[in-house]
Amino acid sequence: MGDDGRVHLSEDAPVREVPRDPAALPGAAPRPAETWLRIVQVHDRITRRVDSALHRRHDLSLTGFEALRRIAESPGERASMSELAEALGLSRPGVTSTVSRLVADGLVLRERRDADRRVLHATLTPAGRQRVTEAARTHDELVAHLLAHLGDDAAVVTDALARVSSAARARS
Repeated sequence: MGDDGRVHLSEDAPVREVPRDPAALPGAAPRPAETWLRIVQVHDRITRRVDSALHRRHDLSLTGFEALRRIAESPGERASMSELAEALGLSRPGVTSTVSRLVADGLVLRERRDADRRVLHATLTPAGRQRVTEAARTHDELVAHLLAHLGDDAAVVTDALARVSSAARARS
């Protein structure tokens, strides 16, 4: 050990300092704050990129696209407002605003069913069906392109995020 407190292997060997923070070592487990930051950054960047592409190519926001897709995938291409709010992670006012824009654009109709007049449903119009079909190609290709950077880690990351999502959803 030299006077400076470092271990020297030989005179010509490069001196590598051991970081004071073990998390800075390659392969070390990241701190929760680092993991959280990465999740937020990835979500924010992918969301902005996909939203921008959908606006440019289809005059549709990402939230509007997600609402159209959920309606399209629902039985009879019809979903209640509460189903949409739950699926999209939006508040009731948020889903009402999103559906109002889709109605104004002629992509969705609001209707009440005879079975339960209290429940308001959103139903696709033919224009909505066409728009979501076209926009789905843009959305899915761009998301697949961006997530391809996960490489062989895609299954592990997906599984891990599903576990975190499930734990966060559970009420304590």
